[in-house]
Amino acid sequence: MAQKNHDRGATGGVPAVTDPGTVRNVVLVGHSGAGKTTLVEALLAATATIDRAGSVAAGTTVGDHDPAAVRQQRSVALSCAPLVHAGVTVNLLDTPGYGDFVGELRAGLRAADAALFVVSAVDGMDAATAALWEECAAVDLPRAVAVARLDHPRADFDEAVALCQRVFGDNVLPLHLPMLGDDGESVAGLLALVTRRVHDYSAGLPAAVRDPDPQHLPAITESRGELIEGIIAESEDETLMDRYLDGEEIDTQVLVADLEKAVARGHFYPVVPVCAATGVGLDVLLDALVSAFPPPLERPVPAVTGLDGSPRPPLDCDPDGPLVAEVVRTSVDRHVGRVCLVRVFSGTLRPDQTVHVSGHGMADRGHPDHDADERIGHVYRPLGAALREVDACVAGDICAITKSGSAETGDTVSARDEPLLIAPWEMPEPLLPVAVVARSRADEDALARNLGRLVVGDPTLRLERNPQTHQLVLWCMGEAHADVVLDRLRAGGVELDTEPVRVPLRETFTVAATGHGRHVKQSGGHGQYAVCDLTVEPLPRGAGIEFVDRVVGGAVPHQYVPSVEKGVRAQLAQGLVAGQPVVDVRVTLVDGKAHSVDSSDAAFQTAAALALRDAAGRGGVTLLEPVDAVVVRVADSAVGAVLGDLSGRRGKVLGTGADPDAEGRTLIRAEVPALELLRYAVELRALTAGTGTFRREFAHYAPMPAPLTNTFTPTPK
Repeated sequence: MAQKNHDRGATGGVPAVTDPGTVRNVVLVGHSGAGKTTLVEALLAATATIDRAGSVAAGTTVGDHDPAAVRQQRSVALSCAPLVHAGVTVNLLDTPGYGDFVGELRAGLRAADAALFVVSAVDGMDAATAALWEECAAVDLPRAVAVARLDHPRADFDEAVALCQRVFGDNVLPLHLPMLGDDGESVAGLLALVTRRVHDYSAGLPAAVRDPDPQHLPAITESRGELIEGIIAESEDETLMDRYLDGEEIDTQVLVADLEKAVARGHFYPVVPVCAATGVGLDVLLDALVSAFPPPLERPVPAVTGLDGSPRPPLDCDPDGPLVAEVVRTSVDRHVGRVCLVRVFSGTLRPDQTVHVSGHGMADRGHPDHDADERIGHVYRPLGAALREVDACVAGDICAITKSGSAETGDTVSARDEPLLIAPWEMPEPLLPVAVVARSRADEDALARNLGRLVVGDPTLRLERNPQTHQLVLWCMGEAHADVVLDRLRAGGVELDTEPVRVPLRETFTVAATGHGRHVKQSGGHGQYAVCDLTVEPLPRGAGIEFVDRVVGGAVPHQYVPSVEKGVRAQLAQGLVAGQPVVDVRVTLVDGKAHSVDSSDAAFQTAAALALRDAAGRGGVTLLEPVDAVVVRVADSAVGAVLGDLSGRRGKVLGTGADPDAEGRTLIRAEVPALELLRYAVELRALTAGTGTFRREFAHYAPMPAPLTNTFTPTPK
């Protein structure tokens, strides 16, 4: 991450903010390909923040300093791009549109005070975007819609608006209509419904504002009535609707004021047509972001507690209040070190300030709870990956800090003398395992270093070193996420390969068996002598290992019985047939022989292991596979397909029921072998058009079917 101006020429720095009232934090959301990043680039260029817009395909956008993003030609990380319009600083938070990077999306939602949904006039929207709208509605987050890609030959603005109204609700209404050019196909301007004026972009930005031509009046009149009624319905003036229905002409300024209040309160959702390529609607969209979206002063600050969880009074967005900020993204640059994107909710963050960094609540993701006092370095205003130093970052603004040794995504930054804690936002569980192996000893060291950097910055990545399968497993959100992680590792100079993920199995006895172990060795000097006779019986699942001594007459001297048990437990841990630990058996020592000189602890351990292997050779040993309890959350329309798929995975459906947290969705509870869930994160998404989610936890072990047992490859030691 460079500490220089943007590569394509940042023509004017965004000044430091001193008043939270002059800030707007806006997160852009929408499916991959909707045009979010292209729109951000166009807005930056239109406000002279950069000298020209970059390209997603060429990897020259403000956030594209990641080789994985460039290779995949998609945004894979949250990016902050501030600009200034009408004296207001707008922090645009560009989020990935692909479902695998939902962790970055949720970080953007946490840092924002309003959401701009970018909907393609060509492709519409996906089901995940529709679900996200409901999520924003649950917290009353103000929203607006930008219908983008109007320059495409298949663009259909009316259909895009109709789709938004079907999915988002009736309060989604356009403020402007596209105006076609002389060729009858390209969009040359906008028809403003409230003011009944034309914004003509024939000569580029800024638009020429003029009266409409006669042919425009019918379209304006038809759509304006619905818009005015929608605005008046949200007005605090209860007489306004009656006056309007009586034929009174409502003053434009009154309508604009009521519109802005309704949007800021999250009750009305304007639609603005925009075209990043031609500049149509960019100025109108900027005006809407500044005038209709609320400043941080009007949004609640997340609740805080003491480090021990004790309650604290609610905070306000006050630059003079207690310092409370949150790390919403972390990256590790080889030149700068750890760089943290931070949203300041209260107080003021200054360079060279000693702060308290707290990370709690994400220990299950490989991020142990931690607390530390640290002196931060410089405070920067980020423009994607470029950094500009500023004197301070006040409440409501977003900045980047460096020189932190422990700060991770989701951590709270607060005053050293008054440490506080914000509960981390909800993160989805990574459920796609990828096993990686370094190609050489040198690569193993590089792999460990690079993995540490990735885990610090990505809470949706979980690292597991499985002691039984001896594999290094990266738990990812999906295939695209896994590809990005592997690309980043290779970009860091690590040569690695992937291999099939092995599921840790168990062995057990299904019937009782006896075994004889005789270890006799005489090669000069002190010999070795021990004989053991054992019986092995199956126990109920989960009973563990029992060892019983039933030797009579001192056939095995008392001092060697612990040696037999030690040998038994060691062999059971190593496995008998497929190299998997043996569980749920009772092993009974029934007889044996010893020698007064040649018997020893080691000899009886070896004899016990031989006796177990002899018992296993007589048959009755089977493999057990882990079975997970799974809860699948899907749309009602996908229940049948998911149930059929679970049946094909040897799953046992335990029940279905309505999702209490979301209308039109169903929860399916089932038990499924873990072996069948290795790629379920990918396949469920394909089966449900990206809307299905699931969670899993270990339930129990169950016998593996014989056809699978016969093809199982023992775990390498």
